[in-house]
Amino acid sequence: MPKASHQDLRFAFRELLASGSCYHTASVFDPMSARIAADLGFEVGILGGSVASLQVLAAPDFALITLSEFVEQATRIGRVAQLPVLADADHGYGNALNVMRTVIELERAGVAALTIEDTLLPAQFGRKSTDLISVEEGVGKIRAALEARVDSSLSIIARTNAGVLTTEEIIVRTQSYQKAGADGICMVGVKDFEQLEQIAEHLTVPLMLVTYANPNLRDDERLARLGVRIVVDGHAAYFAAIKATYDCLRLQRGQQNKSENLSATELSHTYTQPEDYIRWAKEYMSVEE
Repeated sequence: MPKASHQDLRFAFRELLASGSCYHTASVFDPMSARIAADLGFEVGILGGSVASLQVLAAPDFALITLSEFVEQATRIGRVAQLPVLADADHGYGNALNVMRTVIELERAGVAALTIEDTLLPAQFGRKSTDLISVEEGVGKIRAALEARVDSSLSIIARTNAGVLTTEEIIVRTQSYQKAGADGICMVGVKDFEQLEQIAEHLTVPLMLVTYANPNLRDDERLARLGVRIVVDGHAAYFAAIKATYDCLRLQRGQQNKSENLSATELSHTYTQPEDYIRWAKEYMSVEE
């Protein structure tokens, strides 16, 4: 079977956005997982910022990974990927000018699409960790991202956190990003179909949801009718890999008879030590949770 070029994969992703169906992403975090996802028939993969932070730094998702580290991982995946890979580019690693650099580097890495979010990252002194930048700054980032791309088939998706906004505020933000030219809108934290319907009514671009398997949003046909084309349920594959590594090494050390049997979530928590980062953020930056 002939290999698909990066542009082929970008066109394939755009076909997903233009379809009338809803597709669930495979969490890909290295070349092997990307090959497995494609072989199993997944239509799209996602390289999550949180997963990249775990894979590269063994650190929690506190905007600690740098652009160069993230791009290196995306490039490794891009070398072998035979399915479109969407990169979670966080806040673009800085201001609008940094966003332009992010787009340039990730386009070269071979991703098919990327999301730019409006979270105030990294966390700022005396602010909440969930604070967002202004709508105006968010629009500037999307416009800068569109200006920076060379291959127009690369999809730029604007992301916002619906979980910290009122529905009215979500509508204003998403409409603004659509008007700025975003190829799609990604939302995390949408509560249920009622809220999604209110938001989708004001949008014409394709939608992407990060649901983390929210039971209130489990109906692909209904999601598709509302314009949702991409759904991110989470990154279970990566956490399963952590669990498998732990269990294998534990067995190798002859500790299989011990009563300890940590879940994948508990293992991730244990080995990334998020309490330390939360304590440091409070102590040195007065960051509110």
